[in-house]
Amino acid sequence: MKFLLMTLINRVPDPITGQLPGTRERLLSVVEQAKVAEELGFDGFAVGERHEDPFLSASPPVVLSHIAAVTSRITLFTAVTTLSLLDPVRAFEDYSTLDNLCGGRLELIIGKGNGAAQATLFHVTTEDQWDRNREGYDLFRALWAGESVTWSGRFRPPLREAKALPRPWQRKIRIWHGSATSKDSVELAASHGDPVFSANVTNPIEPYAELIRHYRERWVHHGHDPADALVGAGTAGFHVARTSQEARETYRPLFEARLALSRRLGLPIVFETLDDFLTRSSALVGSPEQVVDKIGRQHEQLGHEVAHLSAERDGRTERVYRDSLELFQAEVAPHLRERVPSRPLASADTVRPETSGVAS
Repeated sequence: MKFLLMTLINRVPDPITGQLPGTRERLLSVVEQAKVAEELGFDGFAVGERHEDPFLSASPPVVLSHIAAVTSRITLFTAVTTLSLLDPVRAFEDYSTLDNLCGGRLELIIGKGNGAAQATLFHVTTEDQWDRNREGYDLFRALWAGESVTWSGRFRPPLREAKALPRPWQRKIRIWHGSATSKDSVELAASHGDPVFSANVTNPIEPYAELIRHYRERWVHHGHDPADALVGAGTAGFHVARTSQEARETYRPLFEARLALSRRLGLPIVFETLDDFLTRSSALVGSPEQVVDKIGRQHEQLGHEVAHLSAERDGRTERVYRDSLELFQAEVAPHLRERVPSRPLASADTVRPETSGVAS
């Protein structure tokens, strides 16, 4: 199994001190988190895309380019790239540039996005976001695959023998389809032979497992080998400590702050208490043995090979948060890497070298 750290770059008051970090401070903290992830041996670091409060993740390729400059091995992910909002040509240019800068350490997770700000900022609504996402993906794939693209669609001007630059470092990039509940997303993934990354965050595991079962059914329907289907999954929270009691008490103020924020934003409350949250959600909070067991139980339902953990300190001190990451890598990850075989992620070692003096 592979493990990513993931952030949506939320900018909220510290749950313990109540202090609100500055924008630059918050963005630079993400870069530091990515450096720590590489240092400790995590497989990837993911940056989400949101366009509303309390998030600062409006431009993942910019943030990931900075991270690419200060890391050398870790795979870089988007989580997700909202193709329903973006001009696919511009998205291709951004991510092809990033792909070159990081030497092919890039994988994308795409999705339609969510939030009321989409309609205000981009005039994309629930009525057309899926059509925009599907059309944008088709053009993005065509631009990545070929140097001359002729194309027409509903939501942007047509292209005729268009050449988008720069050409990417990876001839073929792995693109995951991020999904929480939509069969449209997993259908698009299955039809193209692409992997799915289940959100697995807001609700108990049952609806996510049902959607993954549907993905695998559609995968076979489209003529693909069942063994080639690839699934990733998120987690709702994270803290590993030597004992379950220590983990719970450290995580309690984080949960209470999240609950208060959800109520303030008018979001639905699925887990009213910490006990319910730790029991029924995908949160990984406990001793190493408990976390190994919980991921194993999730794997039985999802069959996932990749999991993301929160990259946020959320009020924990640097030392406490780093200790948790180190303990995860020392006593959780090795068991799961051995138990759950997984395919390699993008890295400088798995993509082509650029031929010197030859345009690519």
